[in-house]
Amino acid sequence: MNAAVDAADLCMSAVAAAARPAPIIRHLGRVDYGSTWRAMQRLTDERSAASPDEIWFLEHAPIFTLGMSARRAHLIAPGDIPVLQIDRGGQVTYHGPGQLVVYPLVDLKRARLSVRDLVSALENAVIACAAEFDIHAHSRPQAPGVYVGERKLASVGIRIRRGSSYHGLALNVQMDLEPFSRIDPCGCPGLRMTQLADLGGPGCVTAAARALEPHLLRTLFARG
Repeated sequence: MNAAVDAADLCMSAVAAAARPAPIIRHLGRVDYGSTWRAMQRLTDERSAASPDEIWFLEHAPIFTLGMSARRAHLIAPGDIPVLQIDRGGQVTYHGPGQLVVYPLVDLKRARLSVRDLVSALENAVIACAAEFDIHAHSRPQAPGVYVGERKLASVGIRIRRGSSYHGLALNVQMDLEPFSRIDPCGCPGLRMTQLADLGGPGCVTAAARALEPHLLRTLFARG
């Protein structure tokens, strides 16, 4: 009986995988935050059940972003860096050159992912990627993101609309970390940041994206 059920499950998974369009991978370079945010919203609003998922790899010019529940008290001294209130979860974070930003635009039902599964998939992809460079990274159950020791390597903030995800992951590669001292990163006073280049990993965003991509494809779509 169990063998028959397992065989049926395998058959259904194979059919589902065959029916699902392959995800589209886009390497966008350095792009404006506001226009990219609007493009994610537009794709999410216009997509259908047949639309392929997409993963966008990119960088942003310096900007602080505040999630929907963010407290302005965590924005300590932004100076001349723009501040934008957006529609993801989470508190305040910083984006800037030298940081790899990944936006997975994924139909969660088709990928068989819960919201928690999606967050874990993003974290686990970074952890596996870091391990390739002998960097021992980990996640924390009550604090989304990826850490090395007590320092944060990658931040996660997502939005789900119409059953699909946008926003996503910010992985520090080789950037000026000083702007993080102007905020309480992710709403955590005293949290220190780290980056791949300081830990023996790649110092180039393009190389980091190339290393991370297969891990993301595995963690995001293995269930679908």
